Amino acid sequence: MRFMVIVKATPESEAGQLPDAEILSEMGAFNEQLIKAGVMLAADGLHPSSKGARIKFEGPKRTVTDGPFAETKELIAGYWLIEVKSKEEAIAWMSRAPFDGGFEIELRQVFELEDFAPVLSDEEIAHKRRALSQLA
Repeated sequence: MRFMVIVKATPESEAGQLPDAEILSEMGAFNEQLIKAGVMLAADGLHPSSKGARIKFEGPKRTVTDGPFAETKELIAGYWLIEVKSKEEAIAWMSRAPFDGGFEIELRQVFELEDFAPVLSDEEIAHKRRALSQLA
């Protein structure tokens, strides 16, 4: 099972402030544990929303809005993509992340192609799997 671990934005991350050296060191050590265990697939921090944009889709119309975006609590500052055997294992790993002070992260399971079996044929799933294999 794959899980996206969403690191929520803070006023500091939205202001473009980088974490201090101590938290970066702790996060690096935690990431090394995830890598050695074969759990981490990807992880990145994100620039503040002031450097981003949103695209709204309405029929053929596309409306682009440049950041920053007002609701910090709804924004993402970074993420991990992990692969584990269960939701419980994902929680166990991410409970060890070096956060403090009421910080909150969110875990969301990623859809696998097999999850779409009620809607897609075996042939369509196989075709999508072949296409995705070209990414590697």
